[in-house]
Amino acid sequence: MENILKLEKSKKISIPKRGLKEHEKGFLILIPFIILIGMFLITPFISVFIGSFFNEFSEITLENYEYILKSKFIKQSIFNSIELAVVSTFIGLLISLQGAYSLNRLKNSSKKNILLFINMLSNFSGIPLAFAFIILLGSNGVMTILLKNIGLIDGFDVYSKTGLMLMYIYFQLPLGLLLLYPVFDRLDPQWQEMVNILGGGTFIFWKRVGIPVMLKEILGTVLIMLANAMGAYACTLALTNGTYNVMTIRITSYIAGEVAYEPGIASAMSILLGGILIFVVIINEMMLKKKRGRYEK
Repeated sequence: MENILKLEKSKKISIPKRGLKEHEKGFLILIPFIILIGMFLITPFISVFIGSFFNEFSEITLENYEYILKSKFIKQSIFNSIELAVVSTFIGLLISLQGAYSLNRLKNSSKKNILLFINMLSNFSGIPLAFAFIILLGSNGVMTILLKNIGLIDGFDVYSKTGLMLMYIYFQLPLGLLLLYPVFDRLDPQWQEMVNILGGGTFIFWKRVGIPVMLKEILGTVLIMLANAMGAYACTLALTNGTYNVMTIRITSYIAGEVAYEPGIASAMSILLGGILIFVVIINEMMLKKKRGRYEK
């Protein structure tokens, strides 16, 4: 018995060293990104949210939100922003879908050149884009004079709502094309042939197969385009010089304007702008769940 106990004590028990698992290593790599998100996204949002409940006397109040709900001028800016975003997104989505479909059917060499060009256009925004529109479609713009001489138009005011809408649609197109182009790779060409064999045409294919397959990506693109239009500021300010009433310009006027300095109202409007986008995201998720449930049945 003693020999057995001595033998057990003499055995060296090796405890394996515990290394980091793959998900733990991945988390460590993400730490710098998490810090950046916290510094430049979460912290400013919390600061704006808290600031929206303080007035100019540093008192906690709901006056800022009450002022937004009562002010016709601010309500007009909200309506104008939503109108510009919805219309430009709808028209931009239709053109982008057709463009992405056509681009997908080109040869690889042509695709690369066109995608490179679209990528360049996607970075052409803000003040340079507004300046380009003024040169082309201003009172003495190249296109305006040309169309006048042909007799197609009597005049065109690029600084109006119509001109602003054209510019919004323009900068939505590269974004929509880049987001929708990869989606068409999910469609197998044989699906179209199978639908044709079963007696369905092109309309039936897109209604029953194409659109349902791409629906999630299309709705995601719509959300990004809406956010892109709702948050547009530099190009709108440069083209209209701040005379067209939209939310981004109104927010800036309350923190950098010469007439009034009301950071609380600006913060409340920023929260409202974010709330509108969150509401759109929730509607999108509800529609997707409804679609998934219908197909599962």
